Amino acid sequence: MVKYVALLRGIGPSNPNMRNENLRRVFEDLGFFNVRTVISSGNVLFEAKSSNVKQLELLIERTLPEQLDFRSTTIIRSKEQWADLFNSNPFGDIRDTPKSRLNVTFLKNKPETDLEFPYHAENEGFVVLGVFNGAICSLVNLERSKTPHLMSWLEKEFGKEITTRTWKTVGRILKKLNES
Repeated sequence: MVKYVALLRGIGPSNPNMRNENLRRVFEDLGFFNVRTVISSGNVLFEAKSSNVKQLELLIERTLPEQLDFRSTTIIRSKEQWADLFNSNPFGDIRDTPKSRLNVTFLKNKPETDLEFPYHAENEGFVVLGVFNGAICSLVNLERSKTPHLMSWLEKEFGKEITTRTWKTVGRILKKLNES
């Protein structure tokens, strides 16, 4: 069995179809094991016999519209990939504060970009530190910008097959992965 995290893009807990109990049911109906969710933003932990991530992503993406009537890009990382990202400490000594937010944007596909990192978007109020283990790590200055500005820029630069989580959420997910 392989432990995975499925990151679903665009999950809004205000939509009854997107609630955690519904997501867990779909994953269980797909034959996955030890299905759990972490906060209400489309983070589903599960175990599967398959090691074919692309096939698992496609299966979930095809099933969500059929079962819950919404489409969502699905990005899957193994427990090992998740731990590698967290342990690489891409933010170094930088911490979340009331004035700044650390974000991790997960990429479904390998990025194609000519950007040089760190990329400073001073007028936009954010810095993109770089790509680490298939994820873009960034820092938003909340006094000058909002996270949606960064996310809009990321979509323009990297496409829509991405999804963003805070660094704190990454840590929470790793903690849950290590509990079982």
